[in-house]
Amino acid sequence: MADLLKGKRGLIMGVANERSIAWGIAREMHREGAELAFTYQGEAFGKRLAPLAESVGSDFMVDVDVTDDASMDAAFDALKTRWGSIDFLVHAIAFSDKNELTGRISDTSRENFKNSLTISCYSFIDCAKRASALMPNGGTLLTLTYQGSNHVTPFYNVMGVAKAALESATRYLANDLGPDGIRVNAISPGPMKTLAGAAIGGARKTYKHTDQNAPLRSNATLEAVGGTAVYLASDAGACTTGEIIRVDGGYHVLGMPQSENL
Repeated sequence: MADLLKGKRGLIMGVANERSIAWGIAREMHREGAELAFTYQGEAFGKRLAPLAESVGSDFMVDVDVTDDASMDAAFDALKTRWGSIDFLVHAIAFSDKNELTGRISDTSRENFKNSLTISCYSFIDCAKRASALMPNGGTLLTLTYQGSNHVTPFYNVMGVAKAALESATRYLANDLGPDGIRVNAISPGPMKTLAGAAIGGARKTYKHTDQNAPLRSNATLEAVGGTAVYLASDAGACTTGEIIRVDGGYHVLGMPQSENL
């Protein structure tokens, strides 16, 4: 441990289980000395989260529904009451009806479009507003995106639109909050074996394809994504904001698969 985050406190939103990207980030931040609080939604996820939070020395868990203002008010009031201020926030929350991630995007329902954009994009804007009020000395806001934001990706549909909006929001928030010393960035891993990823059709084929064709011939690991988050939240990331940092084995640079896979 290098203590890169020693003395820093932050909120991790979106840990579903031990394979979650948010958990990989939390684990690496803990290793670097950060003190962590967590949110979850509903009793079932709370039961999964409790032993994980305990393993990194945290007893600070708050049940949150990001679509409910009262729930969000309560969560950030709890942060303010207990800590007064925070140094970073990690937003790893997204949702869409998996039945609408297949077929044509032109068949996306109005209701699912609104839900997908509200939960996957607006919730980060809302978190940024609330968290920045608890960052009097500056801080870091991080979110998670995916390559389907700017490249057509099978079985992603409206989530690609939502992630494109999220990336744009990241840039606008970086500009808004920069004068306050608050940095805003997004991390874009390649396909990963997570609970959320498993909900996307063809996940296994996608994972295998990128593993075989990325320049590093490897998908991202939780440790790599977590380490990137540590860098962005640490003093080493002091001049990095508004960025979409790709942690995908270099897959994003390709125009076609490797020659042996054509």
